[in-house]
Amino acid sequence: MTAPVQATGGSPFRRFSRWMYREGRPNALARVLNRIGALHFGSGVLAPSRWATLEVRGRRTGRTISFPVVIADYDGEYYLVSMLGDDTNWVRNVRAADGRAVLLRRRRRAVRLVEVSPGLRAPILRRYLELAPGARPHIPVDRHAPLASFEQVAARYPVFRITLDRPGA
Repeated sequence: MTAPVQATGGSPFRRFSRWMYREGRPNALARVLNRIGALHFGSGVLAPSRWATLEVRGRRTGRTISFPVVIADYDGEYYLVSMLGDDTNWVRNVRAADGRAVLLRRRRRAVRLVEVSPGLRAPILRRYLELAPGARPHIPVDRHAPLASFEQVAARYPVFRITLDRPGA
C-alpha cells in the first residue's frame, strides 16, 4: 500500500483531520464520528443537500457498511470522490460489488457507481473540494489551484459517477 500524499503544516483543523486518517485509514475517533455522520447525513435533517450516507456491501463479510459522503455536482451529473485515495475499503467494496450501492438521504436509492477515468477527474475533484471542507487536508491541491494542478493528482483519487441502478437495464 502506498501512503497517501498529504500536505504538511496548516491549521490545527487540517492537522487534526490528517491525524484522524493517518496512513489512509480512520482511527477510532474517526470511526465513531463517521458512524454519527452517517446517521445524520442519511436522515437529511439539518444537513446540507449534498450530504448523504453511502451503504455498500463489504467484500469479505457481506455486511452492509455505511458512512457519510459528500456528493459533488459537475456538468449536470453527480459524483462521489475518495478523499483518501485509491487504497480505501469503500472503494474496494464498491469495485467488488460492481458499483452497486445505496445512497441514503431521507430515503434509500439503489445506485450504480461508475468509475470515472483519471483523465476526466480534475474538474470534478476541484468541485468536490469546493463542497467538502473536510476533504481539503487529504488532497494536496488548493481548491483554488488551476485545473492543471488537479490533473497531476487525479489518478490517485477515485471518482465515481452516480447513476440509478436499474436491474436488467
